[in-house]
Amino acid sequence: MIDYSVYLMGNPTKPDAAPKAYARAQVKEVVSFNKFVKHIAEHNGVYTNGTIKGIIADLTECLIEYLLNGHKVTLGELGSFSISLSSNGAESIMDFTAHQITAVNIVFTPGEGFENLIARAEFNPVSSRAAQLATYKAERAGETTVDLEAAKKKPETEEDEGGDNTPNNPVTPPTGGGGDESGEEDDGGLAG
Repeated sequence: MIDYSVYLMGNPTKPDAAPKAYARAQVKEVVSFNKFVKHIAEHNGVYTNGTIKGIIADLTECLIEYLLNGHKVTLGELGSFSISLSSNGAESIMDFTAHQITAVNIVFTPGEGFENLIARAEFNPVSSRAAQLATYKAERAGETTVDLEAAKKKPETEEDEGGDNTPNNPVTPPTGGGGDESGEEDDGGLAG
């Protein structure tokens, strides 16, 4: 289930046009490498966590080796990996040298296993991260009302805004709370 909140965004090419509503996915948890490896091990039961970690580590090293040698690597249903370069411009082709290259970027092209995920996805509308945090703070302070306009206008941090791929837990107190990003700690009655 994909949690999403809705936000308004204006069109930068048409500043006079009214903003339109768009969906923004909310990350529930940043899954650690160890947790993901354990999940894989539990799915097939043949290989241990250590074996799977070793395979992924070897895959990563070999993938880097191939990419740095100018190859494109295809990993079946997962997809393919290649590189692109970022560089500073030179006045002419003759003036360009490898010193102008500023970054080697990895390009991932999804394979069949990642195509058309919308056909398999389920969606769950939720409040924005700013609204969730404001509600949490109000509950903790014993307040019975929340000023949502104020909360949405001035988030405390970028993470409180809850944009795409923001790895935070909206119900974890901002002053700590410990635990992982999964929300398995005390949720203050907000989760669910």
